[in-house]
Formats: sequence, structure tokens, C-alpha cells
Amino acid sequence: MSGLLALLDDVAAIAKVAAASVDDVFGQAAKASAKAAGAVIDDAAVTPKYVSGFEANRELPIIWRITKGSLKNKLVFLLPAGLLLSNFAPWLIAPLLMLGGAYLCFEGAEKIAHALGVGGKGAKLEEQKAKGAIKTDFILSAEIMTIVLSNLEVSNFWMEAGALAAAAVIITVAVYGSVALIVKMDDVGLYMAKNGNLGLTRGLGRGIVRGMPWFLKALTIIGTAAMLWVGGSIIVHGMEELGFGALGHLIHDYAVAFGHMVPVAYEGAAEWIAKAAMDGVFGLALGLVLIPVGEKIITPLWRAVFNRKDAGAHA
Repeated sequence: MSGLLALLDDVAAIAKVAAASVDDVFGQAAKASAKAAGAVIDDAAVTPKYVSGFEANRELPIIWRITKGSLKNKLVFLLPAGLLLSNFAPWLIAPLLMLGGAYLCFEGAEKIAHALGVGGKGAKLEEQKAKGAIKTDFILSAEIMTIVLSNLEVSNFWMEAGALAAAAVIITVAVYGSVALIVKMDDVGLYMAKNGNLGLTRGLGRGIVRGMPWFLKALTIIGTAAMLWVGGSIIVHGMEELGFGALGHLIHDYAVAFGHMVPVAYEGAAEWIAKAAMDGVFGLALGLVLIPVGEKIITPLWRAVFNRKDAGAHA
């Protein structure tokens, strides 16, 4: 009997340690996820434009498809890659992130070019839009996972992996839950307008229905600007890490000078806005340079490789 009690005590102690470890994993995941808030907001702002132009009954299925693709990006590809890089080849992280940043600059500049009537029209087919969203999510997720990984305070590899996986799920649910809410707000407004018991409720519903198209257009603009800002800032920061800090220092100095032009209470915000704007302008300039490279070289090579694979799969 005493042996059984001792065994139960050991099991209870192990369970207590395990529970503390789980708490630590989720605590570290939540803390590190907060550090990536800026990139998470960019991700949420970018995504709604991929469901624009479709019927209401296709919006949530598209978002769910992108959500699954985002989880796959984070858990299947980026999590093991991030752990391997951080433990065995940390010097590769900056160049790889810069490649992703260059892609965001390219896509953001391409969206602006299409909006101005330059180049081809954006893809409208659900398959193409979903693939485009998942591809863009991969780049933004890589930045998010890198920020989270750099802010984890864990003692071993498995705790680090668990915290990173928990952060990936938390962030993905937060981003795409918000996106789903945003794109269905017009349906909520319509229901309120038709079924509200109070005149105020019906009026609010009508206001939501009228305002959501404008809100989604604004969000598309914000999403494109976010691509350019994030892409440009990744490139500038990566150049600094690789020893080419002239551009980063120049942007910093101009941002500080702009901050000194406003009252002290707004100095920090003014500096941030100035730096984000200059990163975005740099991202746009780089993206415009990359458009012909992408359209004439990279895209044909991509299609040649992957269309051949698709053809072989369907043969």
C-alpha cells in the first residue's frame, strides 16, 4: 500500500511539473506574440483584399482555406526551419528574411501598378487568390515567427518548440478570426437593419452596410502600404545586420529630425511615422525595380517548374 501511495505521489509531482511547463510554454508564447503585434496587424490588414470580389457564401470558405494554409506555413515549414536556423545557422536568418522582404516589396508595388492600370489585372479566381494569400502569409508568418523566436525565454529545445507552436496557433486564430469578422460585418449590418427591434439598431445596421465597402477599400490600401512598409523595413534592418548600415542610419537620422519638429509629447509617434513612411517609400522603389525582374524572369521560371509538376500529377 505504501508503495502505491509513493507511486501516486511521484505521478502527482510529475503532473505538477508538467502543468508548470505547459503554463510556462503558453506564458512565453503569449509574451513573445505580443512583441510581434506590428507584423500581426500587417497580416490582418493584408488578408481581406484576397476575399474581395466573391459572393458572400464563398468568403468564409476562402478564409478557412487561407487559415489552414497559414497554420501549415507556420507549423510544418517555418517552425522546424526557424528552430534549425536559430540553433545551427543563425547567420542565414537575415538573408532569408531579406528575400521575403523583397517579395513583399514586389507584390505591394505590383498591386499599385495594377491599380494604376499598368500591367495585367489581378487574379479573380478563388484558387489563384487563395494561393496568393497563402504565399503572402508565408512571408509575413516568417517575420512573425522570427520575432517570436527572438523573444522567447526558454531553457531547452523542446520548450522553445512548444512555445513557438503555441504562438503560431494563437496568432493565426487571432488574425484570421479578425479577418472573418471584418468580411462578414456587412452581413451582420444587414441582419441588424432588417431585424432590429429598435430604430437605433436598424439605423446602425444600415450604417454598417453602407460603410463596409469603403472600410474594405481602405483596408486594401492599408494592406498594400503594410506590405511595402514591412518589406522595406526587413530589407533595411537586414542590411544593417550584414554590415551595410548607411541607409538605416540615414532613415533613423531623418526620422529623429522629423520628431524634433513636433511637440515633445508627440515626438516618439512622429519618429515612428517618419521611419515607417521612409521604409515604405524604399520598399515601393525596390518593388518597382523588381516588377520587370519578377514578371520576365522569376514568374516564367516558377510557372515552368510548377505547371510541369501539376501536369505530371494530373497525367
